[in-house]
Amino acid sequence: MHVVKPIQILSRYCFLSIALCIVLVASFKTMATSPSDTRWQTIQSQGKNQPVYFYAWGGDPQINAYIQWVAEQVKAQYDIELVHVKLSDTSEAVSRVLAEKSANNHAQGSVDLIWINGANFAAMSKHDLLLKDWAQTLPNFALTDPNNNPAVNFDFGLPTNGMEAPWGQASLTFYYDSLAIDGSTTNQLPTTLHQLLTWSAQNPGRFSYPKPPDFLGMSFLKYALVVLHNNNDDELKAQLNQPATDKNTTEVLNPLWVFLNKLHPTLWRSGKHFMQSGAQMRRLIDDTELSIGFTFSAPEVPAAVQRFDLPTSTRSYAMHDGSLSNTHFVAIPYNASHAQGAQLVANFLLSPQAQAHKQKPTIWGDKTVLIQSMLNTQQQALFKTTQPHPSALPFNSIKRTLSEPHPSWVNAIMQGWQTRYGVSQ
Repeated sequence: MHVVKPIQILSRYCFLSIALCIVLVASFKTMATSPSDTRWQTIQSQGKNQPVYFYAWGGDPQINAYIQWVAEQVKAQYDIELVHVKLSDTSEAVSRVLAEKSANNHAQGSVDLIWINGANFAAMSKHDLLLKDWAQTLPNFALTDPNNNPAVNFDFGLPTNGMEAPWGQASLTFYYDSLAIDGSTTNQLPTTLHQLLTWSAQNPGRFSYPKPPDFLGMSFLKYALVVLHNNNDDELKAQLNQPATDKNTTEVLNPLWVFLNKLHPTLWRSGKHFMQSGAQMRRLIDDTELSIGFTFSAPEVPAAVQRFDLPTSTRSYAMHDGSLSNTHFVAIPYNASHAQGAQLVANFLLSPQAQAHKQKPTIWGDKTVLIQSMLNTQQQALFKTTQPHPSALPFNSIKRTLSEPHPSWVNAIMQGWQTRYGVSQ
């Protein structure tokens, strides 16, 4: 009878154990490559060497320079040719995508990536013009801590549903000529909306705002509307977060018209004529016609001073009754020709490298959407800042942020403004 020696039995068990380990390791590797990892690998493979047409506002030289820097980075990393198509209004890109859809162009769209605002996001999502369920799959999206940071999942109160990737935060910032405001009883710096009304009455012609539908002009009107409702009952205030309707428009907007009726006679040119843009506002301050201006891009102020477009005596500040603030996003049209390349660019825009560079006051000063606790030590070190420019908004100036109202109020405000004040403009 053949006898199996103990050493032979042990050898067989060892062989089986090794084989089992190999199988398990292979299984673990397969499990480690999750569907999202596989998807991103595919995006990287397909997105390289693609041109990406980025439709974005082109009205600020500092922002334009940052986008050019991004183009250099994605060219080096992915051989992507990022083309900045400069817009004066985002609605131009929306109209283009809508026209392509009407012409049954569902796969070869001319817009690959778009810097979008809340109103245009609402319009594009309503007409199914945006690519869905991609933003949350970007590897760097996790650095925004989306489970605890709802601001990256909602745009003007509307859920983004993976159709937008955040890339910055901005707030309405005021600036003034410190030599023109002397601090006297009638010429003290106004730090609330109601103080601004009083100051403008005491210093007629020294303040104004761009004519709607200019973005800055609309931003000032939304800021005023939100502040005017601060002390109203919760039910009426809540209407700002709901769609504008024929039923609620009159009640909600009436405080704004009452305020503007008082403000307009005190404005530049007695409120009978309005400037067209923030650039014109800067020129009027540089020419000493105005003493106070405002912007939604805080670093625009020190950059303008450095270009000699504003006097060196210019200083920035935030209103004490709140700063209208929002997270801004990029989106991909549903028919983008280079959707994979666009996702690579969007992911780079969310990288610590890009976010830290953008937040530098000398570059853009746009606040990062990344949560510091989600970053490692090396990544956090990228955000350390140096001495800011004297005209820059002081650190931690914004003590209170005001949320944007529902995007439908933009059209309601614009129509009401044109009816009351726009006929002779």
